[in-house]
Amino acid sequence: MKKFLHVGCGPAQKEHTTRTFASHDWQEIRFDIDARARPDIVGTMTDMAAVEDASVDAVFSAHNIEHLFPHEVPRALKEFLRVLKPDGFAVIACPDLQSVCALVSDGRLLEPAYISAAGPISPMDILYGLRPALASGNHYMAHKCGFTEKVLATELFTAGFASVAHMRRAAAFDLWVLGAKTQMTSDTLGELARSHFPVAA
Repeated sequence: MKKFLHVGCGPAQKEHTTRTFASHDWQEIRFDIDARARPDIVGTMTDMAAVEDASVDAVFSAHNIEHLFPHEVPRALKEFLRVLKPDGFAVIACPDLQSVCALVSDGRLLEPAYISAAGPISPMDILYGLRPALASGNHYMAHKCGFTEKVLATELFTAGFASVAHMRRAAAFDLWVLGAKTQMTSDTLGELARSHFPVAA
């Protein structure tokens, strides 16, 4: 069975990752900085020493990378590369600043952009972190950087990923990127990305 490292899992299980990772073909290893999430491994994206080199087939990280300072992002991506097997890949999702800033430019900073399970989410929450969680003392939820589609893809190439596919869902205010450790043909990369990316919004 293939293994994927669920980085920044929080309370989520594999059913809340991608439709492919949620299948019976994949074993989830849960990794989080917050022990209250009860992960298999407690640690930070920038130092995943508890995970051996080339030990997982894939890495999944949704809405975590924006919690790093900009200078920490390359270090985290290199950690993702380190723990991946030679034919491994990473799937990363994060907020899309371009679509969020369009709302800000329209004067809607505090208006709901969408309704989540946690309640209304405003551009302020997307840019800086979910305010109710921060107010309750969960400072892990603070956002310290952000990305556009081009910037995120460039970060993966710069870190050493050989092939990168990316998608921007403006209506969902998010970005999705898949980085492969080795060079892939465009057809193979596209097929792999489609098996993990959500439906375009």
